[in-house]
Amino acid sequence: MNIVLTDVEARVLGCLVEKEITTPEYYPLSLNALVHACNQKSNRDPLMNLDEDAVRTALRALGELTLARSASGDSRVAKFEHRLADTFNFTRPETAVLCELLLRGPQTPGELRSRAERMHPFEDLSVVQSTLKHLIERDPPLVKLLPRQPGNKEARYVHLLSGDVEVRDTHVIGEAAASSSAAESSRMTDLENEVAGLQKEIADLKTQFAAFRKQFE
Repeated sequence: MNIVLTDVEARVLGCLVEKEITTPEYYPLSLNALVHACNQKSNRDPLMNLDEDAVRTALRALGELTLARSASGDSRVAKFEHRLADTFNFTRPETAVLCELLLRGPQTPGELRSRAERMHPFEDLSVVQSTLKHLIERDPPLVKLLPRQPGNKEARYVHLLSGDVEVRDTHVIGEAAASSSAAESSRMTDLENEVAGLQKEIADLKTQFAAFRKQFE
């Protein structure tokens, strides 16, 4: 199955997974509760301000991908649940890690360990790294290791449910910026030299004109 979620769809799916684990007494979620979960200020990056129409559209798309559905029950209010277990058969550690990546974007293993603690307690960092390795080795891969950025000790991981992630190498960006700066500096030097040359020519013309006027005085 070719899954490429939008940012809103990823947020909706992540919220359904999170609430099933952290607040099972309120799960499945009503549309109103799901909207609030998507827009909450904690454990979210980036922050969003979604309305019911946006969340309903995302639910419809997730339903077509068999990732979410309406929950059957006695309640007169429609409620919704995710179907990750049916689609991917994740372990609890894998579910917790992927959920955090859906909710907060690229993160280091250390960040994932501390933030996913509310969904699954990881004994140590090696367990997080092993879980990430399993997600990377799936077919197709569900997680990707991003290039380490200069100045950062740890590399970050990102989920691939929204498609592959292309990251511009910061070294290349730095070299391009330096090259651009050097080119701009060279251009300014050329302009300054040209202005200096014009000023000298004007000064010479003034001297020649003054000498020419003296011939008629």
